Amino acid sequence: MTNYSYLLLLILAIWTLSCKENVPTEYATLSGKITNHLGKDGQLAVRDSYQKKINIAEDGRFSDTFHLSNEGAVMFFSDGNETTEVFLKNGYDLNLTLNTDEFDETIKYVGEGAENNNYLAQRALLKEDLLYESDLFDLEEIDLKTNLDLVVSKMKAFLINSKNLDTLLIAHENAEIDKLKPSILTQYTQIQEQKEANIKMLNQPSPVFENYENDKGGTTSLLDLKGKYVYIDIWATWCGPCKAEIPHLKTLEEKYQGKNIEFVSISVDSEKDHAAWKKMIIDKKMGGIQLFADKSWKSDFTKAYRINSIPRFILIDPKGNVLDADMSRPSEDVTMEVLDKLL
Repeated sequence: MTNYSYLLLLILAIWTLSCKENVPTEYATLSGKITNHLGKDGQLAVRDSYQKKINIAEDGRFSDTFHLSNEGAVMFFSDGNETTEVFLKNGYDLNLTLNTDEFDETIKYVGEGAENNNYLAQRALLKEDLLYESDLFDLEEIDLKTNLDLVVSKMKAFLINSKNLDTLLIAHENAEIDKLKPSILTQYTQIQEQKEANIKMLNQPSPVFENYENDKGGTTSLLDLKGKYVYIDIWATWCGPCKAEIPHLKTLEEKYQGKNIEFVSISVDSEKDHAAWKKMIIDKKMGGIQLFADKSWKSDFTKAYRINSIPRFILIDPKGNVLDADMSRPSEDVTMEVLDKLL
């Protein structure tokens, strides 16, 4: 073969490689390993506009591709009832690792697009620390507004100081942060209305639940427990703060064993998560009376107590009257102080 022929082949090879490199990838890849996988298919969703199931193996490994019609989107990746935000664009090749025992705290990404997604994971922890672990809703409205201004400022600063973020993600985050204050002020108004309703229920006959499925078999109604104090925990398997209270609730059960009180946990999980409810009771070695609400959030009992967020705790006296429609959590010292006086 002549030198000319070799040169022609070399030019052809370089041209072919260049063409391949310039062809945009029309899908994103998300793979990973979930420790303590909850045994369900995963899901990737954008609100109601896009949903795709992800097959997750028994050992927690998964890999899938996603064809995205726009420049990118913040989606919600779920394993069982736990969810985290993921930012995907065509061309991304992301690898995710997490442990469901500490879902948010263990999320890590590597690969193309990792910077954007590690930002989202850390931002979620910051938001939880600034909002959900604080006593914002116990403040006067004027003080709440001042504190929310500080929260917004800290989240904006975190966004600005995060490097190499996609411009689409930055725009999305700025819009979400701008919604934060008005959204929380709306919640604050609802909570104040709830407090007024709770005061009106004080020392009045409690709304009742009837024939809720009991994990140990059969059904249980509130009237079955008359003659005892009843400390009720409204919870769900997907609720992180609810699960954080389980060890403290078990401590209460042990401390007051044999006393005139029943500890009742009512799950408001949907019917599709019935098996997850059963499994969590076993895995967490949950005690007390474990019940499954008849219509999830729409049960007459939850509606009567105007329950729109969980966990929620209720204390009822032996006559069936409401002692506290929004009782303190098991993790709060005041709970034992109250129960010690009663028992």
